[in-house]
Amino acid sequence: MDIRKVKKLIELLEESGIAEIEISEGEESVRISRYPQGGFPTVTMAPAGPAPVAMQPAAAAGQPASAPEVPEAPPSGTRIEAPMVGTYYGSPSPGSKPFVEVGTVVNEGDTLCIIEAMKMMNQIEAEVSGRITSVLAENGDPVEFGQALFIIE
Repeated sequence: MDIRKVKKLIELLEESGIAEIEISEGEESVRISRYPQGGFPTVTMAPAGPAPVAMQPAAAAGQPASAPEVPEAPPSGTRIEAPMVGTYYGSPSPGSKPFVEVGTVVNEGDTLCIIEAMKMMNQIEAEVSGRITSVLAENGDPVEFGQALFIIE
């Protein structure tokens, strides 16, 4: 079968939203599927119920129990997020001073960090001017697309 025909079939599959297509031409046949050999992906989710509450020994003995933990409010300010998947580096080279630290005042366009993706070093710049209030990644950490790296106020 001609490779141009196969490419055209792939384009048809992508445009139509069909999950799988199989074409036979004489003795030749081609099957193109969006999913792995095992078939359609399955997603199972367990229902989230309330967590069981256990009585603490201190409360049982008449002693005051510690106050329940209050979830920490998300930090205010502008979130600077990772624009790609890669490895976070806070300084230009190992052992050198970091680009920014908590308390550093930055201007729009200043370099905040480097994300290495596919052996390319990508400088991440400040989108706004302000003061760094949080650095949310550690040097050498893998980061995801959209993961918060900094908070700038």
